Amino acid sequence: MQIPVSLQTVGLLVLSNIFMTFAWYGHLKSLASKPWWIAALISWSIALFEYLLQVPANRIGYTEFSVGQLKIMQEAITLTVFVPFAMLYMNEPFKLDYVWAALCLVGAVYFIFRA
Repeated sequence: MQIPVSLQTVGLLVLSNIFMTFAWYGHLKSLASKPWWIAALISWSIALFEYLLQVPANRIGYTEFSVGQLKIMQEAITLTVFVPFAMLYMNEPFKLDYVWAALCLVGAVYFIFRA
């Protein structure tokens, strides 16, 4: 059974976003007492795994989606991954602004994917 391109693309982008969110923001909590260059090296090593997922996601996705559609899909997934990360890992409170940002992204998804 062949997994649909859209599912492969979204699945890989979700996984890559999880890695990238930790690479970009995880060090703010877990490595706060370390020098910035140690945080950068650890973040770069985490980002390698993000690229190992993101590059194939875009190559697979580009067989059915435009580059604009891939980018907007990436941004929507980023917010979907970031909000739980901010709340659960970084212990930040939920903000209504997340809802407004999500609604803006829903609009972006609509406009980029409409016929």
